Amino acid sequence: MNRRYFSRLLSWPSVLLGASAVSVSTASAKQPAAVAAPSKQAADEHHLATMDRYAPLIGGPKITIGMLVYPGMFLQDLVGPLTVFEALMNKEIHLLWKNLEPVGNEGDGPAALIPVKPTTTFAQCPEQLDVLFVPGGIPGTFTMMEDPEVLAFLKAKGQTARYVTSVCTGSLILGAAGLLKGYKATSYWDTRDVLKELGAIPTKGRIVVDRNRITGGGVTAGIDFGLKLVARLKSRVYAEAVQLYLEYDPQPPFNAGSPEKAHPLARRFLKDMFAGMRANAFATAKRAMQRL
Repeated sequence: MNRRYFSRLLSWPSVLLGASAVSVSTASAKQPAAVAAPSKQAADEHHLATMDRYAPLIGGPKITIGMLVYPGMFLQDLVGPLTVFEALMNKEIHLLWKNLEPVGNEGDGPAALIPVKPTTTFAQCPEQLDVLFVPGGIPGTFTMMEDPEVLAFLKAKGQTARYVTSVCTGSLILGAAGLLKGYKATSYWDTRDVLKELGAIPTKGRIVVDRNRITGGGVTAGIDFGLKLVARLKSRVYAEAVQLYLEYDPQPPFNAGSPEKAHPLARRFLKDMFAGMRANAFATAKRAMQRL
Protein backbone atom coordinates (compact mmCIF):
# COMPACT_ATOMS: atom_id res chain seq x y z
CA MET A 1 0.00 0.00 0.00
CA ASN A 2 1.50 3.40 -1.00
CA ARG A 3 1.42 6.78 0.73
CA ARG A 4 -1.11 8.20 -1.75
CA TYR A 5 -3.53 5.41 -0.79
CA PHE A 6 -3.14 6.16 2.93
CA SER A 7 -3.48 9.91 2.34
CA ARG A 8 -6.81 9.25 0.63
CA LEU A 9 -7.96 7.16 3.54
CA LEU A 10 -6.95 9.85 6.03
CA SER A 11 -8.83 12.47 4.02
CA TRP A 12 -12.18 10.71 4.49
CA PRO A 13 -13.09 12.26 7.91
CA SER A 14 -12.55 15.81 6.63
CA VAL A 15 -14.52 15.10 3.46
CA LEU A 16 -17.44 13.70 5.46
CA LEU A 17 -17.29 16.56 7.98
CA GLY A 18 -17.34 19.11 5.19
CA ALA A 19 -20.26 17.40 3.50
CA SER A 20 -22.41 17.77 6.62
CA ALA A 21 -22.09 21.54 6.52
CA VAL A 22 -23.28 22.11 2.95
CA SER A 23 -26.78 22.03 1.54
CA VAL A 24 -28.39 18.83 0.35
CA SER A 25 -28.28 20.03 -3.24
CA THR A 26 -24.57 20.81 -3.04
CA ALA A 27 -23.82 17.47 -1.37
CA SER A 28 -25.67 15.58 -4.07
CA ALA A 29 -23.86 17.54 -6.79
CA LYS A 30 -20.37 17.00 -5.45
CA GLN A 31 -19.77 13.38 -4.46
CA PRO A 32 -16.28 12.50 -3.11
CA ALA A 33 -14.11 10.64 -5.57
CA ALA A 34 -14.14 6.87 -5.21
CA VAL A 35 -11.06 5.43 -3.49
CA ALA A 36 -9.32 2.90 -5.68
CA ALA A 37 -8.35 -0.41 -4.13
CA PRO A 38 -4.60 -1.03 -3.91
CA SER A 39 -3.16 -2.98 -6.79
CA LYS A 40 -2.15 -6.60 -6.37
CA GLN A 41 1.47 -5.56 -6.78
CA ALA A 42 1.17 -2.96 -4.02
CA ALA A 43 -0.54 -5.46 -1.72
CA ASP A 44 2.16 -8.07 -2.41
CA GLU A 45 4.91 -5.54 -1.75
CA HIS A 46 3.29 -4.56 1.55
CA HIS A 47 2.99 -8.23 2.53
CA LEU A 48 6.66 -8.91 1.79
CA ALA A 49 7.74 -5.78 3.65
CA THR A 50 5.68 -6.88 6.66
CA MET A 51 7.29 -10.31 6.63
CA ASP A 52 10.74 -8.69 6.58
CA ARG A 53 9.78 -6.40 9.46
CA TYR A 54 8.62 -9.32 11.59
CA ALA A 55 11.31 -11.78 10.51
CA PRO A 56 12.49 -12.42 14.12
CA LEU A 57 8.92 -13.46 15.02
CA ILE A 58 8.09 -15.67 12.03
CA GLY A 59 11.53 -16.93 11.02
CA GLY A 60 13.20 -20.23 11.79
CA PRO A 61 13.70 -23.60 10.11
CA LYS A 62 10.89 -25.40 8.30
CA ILE A 63 8.51 -27.32 10.55
CA THR A 64 7.44 -30.76 9.30
CA ILE A 65 4.13 -32.07 10.66
CA GLY A 66 2.69 -35.54 10.11
CA MET A 67 -1.01 -36.02 10.96
CA LEU A 68 -2.50 -39.52 10.89
CA VAL A 69 -5.91 -39.79 9.19
CA TYR A 70 -8.00 -42.94 9.28
CA PRO A 71 -11.54 -44.28 8.79
CA GLY A 72 -13.77 -43.59 11.76
CA MET A 73 -11.84 -40.62 13.17
CA PHE A 74 -13.64 -37.51 14.43
CA LEU A 75 -13.24 -34.81 11.81
CA GLN A 76 -12.97 -32.04 14.41
CA ASP A 77 -10.09 -33.87 16.12
CA LEU A 78 -8.14 -33.40 12.91
CA VAL A 79 -9.48 -30.07 11.66
CA GLY A 80 -9.01 -28.15 14.93
CA PRO A 81 -5.23 -28.64 15.15
CA LEU A 82 -4.88 -28.53 11.35
CA THR A 83 -6.46 -25.07 11.24
CA VAL A 84 -3.91 -23.85 13.78
CA PHE A 85 -0.95 -25.54 12.07
CA GLU A 86 -1.90 -24.06 8.70
CA ALA A 87 -1.31 -20.60 10.19
CA LEU A 88 2.37 -21.46 10.64
CA MET A 89 4.81 -20.04 8.11
CA ASN A 90 7.49 -22.23 6.56
CA LYS A 91 5.72 -25.47 7.40
CA GLU A 92 5.09 -28.77 5.64
CA ILE A 93 1.97 -30.70 6.63
CA HIS A 94 1.37 -34.34 5.67
CA LEU A 95 -1.97 -36.12 6.09
CA LEU A 96 -0.77 -39.69 6.52
CA TRP A 97 -2.46 -42.97 5.68
CA LYS A 98 -1.65 -46.34 4.13
CA ASN A 99 -2.73 -45.12 0.69
CA LEU A 100 -4.10 -41.97 -0.93
CA GLU A 101 -7.74 -43.06 -1.06
CA PRO A 102 -10.15 -40.73 0.80
CA VAL A 103 -10.99 -41.85 4.34
CA GLY A 104 -14.38 -41.38 5.96
CA ASN A 105 -16.37 -43.60 8.27
CA GLU A 106 -15.52 -47.24 8.74
CA GLY A 107 -16.82 -49.73 6.19
CA ASP A 108 -20.06 -50.63 7.95
CA GLY A 109 -20.85 -47.07 9.02
CA PRO A 110 -22.87 -44.39 7.21
CA ALA A 111 -21.21 -42.55 4.33
CA ALA A 112 -18.99 -39.71 5.52
CA LEU A 113 -20.35 -36.27 4.69
CA ILE A 114 -16.84 -34.83 4.47
CA PRO A 115 -14.26 -37.48 3.56
CA VAL A 116 -10.57 -36.59 3.97
CA LYS A 117 -8.02 -37.26 1.27
CA PRO A 118 -4.55 -38.23 2.57
CA THR A 119 -1.63 -36.38 1.01
CA THR A 120 1.16 -38.81 1.90
CA THR A 121 1.41 -42.56 2.33
CA PHE A 122 3.25 -44.16 5.23
CA ALA A 123 6.00 -45.17 2.80
CA GLN A 124 6.36 -41.59 1.54
CA CYS A 125 6.44 -39.99 4.99
CA PRO A 126 9.51 -37.82 5.64
CA GLU A 127 12.19 -39.53 7.69
CA GLN A 128 12.16 -36.85 10.38
CA LEU A 129 9.00 -35.23 11.75
CA ASP A 130 8.86 -32.26 14.08
CA VAL A 131 5.32 -33.25 15.05
CA LEU A 132 3.63 -36.65 14.93
CA PHE A 133 -0.08 -36.21 15.58
CA VAL A 134 -2.93 -38.71 16.06
CA PRO A 135 -6.62 -37.71 16.21
CA GLY A 136 -9.27 -39.69 18.05
CA GLY A 137 -12.67 -40.98 17.07
CA ILE A 138 -14.97 -43.86 17.90
CA PRO A 139 -15.09 -46.55 16.60
CA GLY A 140 -12.01 -45.89 14.46
CA THR A 141 -9.72 -45.61 17.49
CA PHE A 142 -10.29 -49.23 18.48
CA THR A 143 -9.56 -50.48 14.97
CA MET A 144 -6.31 -48.49 14.86
CA MET A 145 -5.29 -49.83 18.27
CA GLU A 146 -5.17 -53.31 16.72
CA ASP A 147 -3.87 -52.46 13.25
CA PRO A 148 -0.27 -53.80 13.03
CA GLU A 149 0.67 -51.55 10.09
CA VAL A 150 -0.54 -48.38 11.79
CA LEU A 151 1.06 -49.26 15.12
CA ALA A 152 4.41 -50.14 13.51
CA PHE A 153 4.40 -46.86 11.59
CA LEU A 154 3.62 -44.78 14.68
CA LYS A 155 6.19 -46.59 16.79
CA ALA A 156 8.92 -46.00 14.19
CA LYS A 157 8.11 -42.31 13.68
CA GLY A 158 7.49 -41.71 17.36
CA GLN A 159 11.04 -42.76 18.23
CA THR A 160 12.50 -39.84 16.28
CA ALA A 161 9.74 -37.20 16.19
CA ARG A 162 10.44 -33.99 18.05
CA TYR A 163 6.92 -34.04 19.52
CA VAL A 164 4.57 -37.04 19.82
CA THR A 165 1.02 -35.76 20.17
CA SER A 166 -2.69 -36.57 20.11
CA VAL A 167 -6.18 -35.26 20.77
CA CYS A 168 -9.12 -37.10 22.33
CA THR A 169 -8.90 -40.91 22.08
CA GLY A 170 -5.88 -40.57 19.79
CA SER A 171 -3.84 -41.01 22.95
CA LEU A 172 -5.14 -44.58 23.21
CA ILE A 173 -3.66 -45.28 19.78
CA LEU A 174 -0.33 -43.78 20.86
CA GLY A 175 -0.50 -45.95 23.97
CA ALA A 176 -1.22 -49.07 21.92
CA ALA A 177 1.91 -48.28 19.91
CA GLY A 178 3.91 -48.22 23.15
CA LEU A 179 4.59 -44.49 22.93
CA LEU A 180 3.12 -43.39 26.26
CA LYS A 181 4.70 -45.82 28.73
CA GLY A 182 5.69 -43.87 31.80
CA TYR A 183 4.29 -40.59 30.43
CA LYS A 184 1.51 -38.46 31.85
CA ALA A 185 -1.29 -38.19 29.29
CA THR A 186 -4.94 -37.31 28.90
CA SER A 187 -7.78 -38.39 26.62
CA TYR A 188 -11.52 -37.99 26.22
CA TRP A 189 -12.94 -37.65 29.74
CA ASP A 190 -14.65 -41.05 29.73
CA THR A 191 -11.60 -42.96 28.44
CA ARG A 192 -8.84 -41.17 30.33
CA ASP A 193 -8.53 -43.95 32.90
CA VAL A 194 -8.02 -46.49 30.08
CA LEU A 195 -4.55 -44.99 29.58
CA LYS A 196 -3.37 -46.79 32.73
CA GLU A 197 -3.90 -50.11 30.94
CA LEU A 198 -1.44 -48.89 28.29
CA GLY A 199 1.34 -47.99 30.71
CA ALA A 200 0.62 -44.26 30.76
CA ILE A 201 -0.19 -42.08 33.76
CA PRO A 202 -3.79 -40.81 33.33
CA THR A 203 -3.77 -37.09 34.05
CA LYS A 204 -6.72 -34.75 34.15
CA GLY A 205 -6.27 -31.69 31.98
CA ARG A 206 -7.36 -30.09 28.74
CA ILE A 207 -3.73 -30.28 27.60
CA VAL A 208 -1.12 -32.45 29.30
CA VAL A 209 2.58 -31.99 28.56
CA ASP A 210 5.18 -34.52 29.70
CA ARG A 211 8.56 -33.99 28.07
CA ASN A 212 7.94 -34.28 24.33
CA ARG A 213 4.53 -35.94 24.71
CA ILE A 214 1.62 -33.52 24.35
CA THR A 215 -1.92 -34.89 24.60
CA GLY A 216 -5.22 -33.02 24.41
CA GLY A 217 -8.61 -33.83 25.87
CA GLY A 218 -11.76 -34.47 23.92
CA VAL A 219 -12.54 -33.11 20.45
CA THR A 220 -12.64 -29.29 20.88
CA ALA A 221 -9.46 -29.37 22.97
CA GLY A 222 -7.67 -29.75 19.63
CA ILE A 223 -7.59 -25.99 19.06
CA ASP A 224 -6.13 -25.34 22.53
CA PHE A 225 -3.65 -28.15 21.93
CA GLY A 226 -2.62 -26.66 18.59
CA LEU A 227 -1.98 -23.23 20.09
CA LYS A 228 0.01 -24.73 22.95
CA LEU A 229 2.20 -26.61 20.48
CA VAL A 230 2.67 -23.56 18.23
CA ALA A 231 3.94 -21.65 21.25
CA ARG A 232 6.58 -24.34 21.71
CA LEU A 233 7.45 -24.55 18.03
CA LYS A 234 7.64 -20.77 17.60
CA SER A 235 6.82 -18.49 20.55
CA ARG A 236 3.95 -17.43 22.76
CA VAL A 237 3.55 -14.17 20.83
CA TYR A 238 3.27 -16.10 17.56
CA ALA A 239 0.70 -18.44 19.12
CA GLU A 240 -1.30 -15.46 20.37
CA ALA A 241 -1.20 -13.95 16.88
CA VAL A 242 -2.59 -17.22 15.49
CA GLN A 243 -5.32 -17.24 18.14
CA LEU A 244 -6.30 -13.70 17.19
CA TYR A 245 -6.13 -14.55 13.49
CA LEU A 246 -8.62 -17.37 14.14
CA GLU A 247 -10.61 -15.13 16.52
CA TYR A 248 -10.62 -18.03 18.94
CA ASP A 249 -12.48 -16.52 21.89
CA PRO A 250 -14.79 -19.33 23.08
CA GLN A 251 -17.93 -18.30 24.92
CA PRO A 252 -20.06 -21.48 25.07
CA PRO A 253 -23.76 -21.03 25.76
CA PHE A 254 -23.62 -23.59 28.58
CA ASN A 255 -21.05 -24.34 31.26
CA ALA A 256 -21.17 -28.08 30.60
CA GLY A 257 -17.89 -28.91 28.89
CA SER A 258 -16.61 -31.28 31.57
CA PRO A 259 -18.26 -33.98 33.67
CA GLU A 260 -17.71 -31.87 36.79
CA LYS A 261 -19.66 -28.93 35.31
CA ALA A 262 -22.39 -30.67 33.34
CA HIS A 263 -25.91 -31.26 34.66
CA PRO A 264 -26.03 -34.64 36.48
CA LEU A 265 -28.68 -35.93 34.08
CA ALA A 266 -26.55 -35.00 31.05
CA ARG A 267 -23.55 -36.73 32.59
CA ARG A 268 -25.54 -39.85 33.49
CA PHE A 269 -27.05 -39.98 29.99
CA LEU A 270 -23.61 -40.00 28.33
CA LYS A 271 -22.19 -42.50 30.83
CA ASP A 272 -25.04 -44.88 30.06
CA MET A 273 -24.78 -44.29 26.32
CA PHE A 274 -21.04 -45.00 26.30
CA ALA A 275 -20.92 -47.90 28.76
CA GLY A 276 -20.25 -50.36 25.94
CA MET A 277 -17.61 -48.06 24.47
CA ARG A 278 -15.74 -47.96 27.79
CA ALA A 279 -15.83 -51.72 28.12
CA ASN A 280 -14.52 -52.05 24.57
CA ALA A 281 -11.78 -49.51 25.27
CA PHE A 282 -10.50 -51.45 28.29
CA ALA A 283 -10.64 -54.79 26.47
CA THR A 284 -8.81 -53.39 23.44
CA ALA A 285 -6.17 -51.78 25.64
CA LYS A 286 -5.54 -55.06 27.46
CA ARG A 287 -5.05 -56.87 24.15
CA ALA A 288 -2.73 -54.12 22.94
CA MET A 289 -0.54 -54.44 26.02
CA GLN A 290 -0.23 -58.20 25.48
CA ARG A 291 1.26 -57.51 22.05
CA LEU A 292 3.80 -54.93 23.24
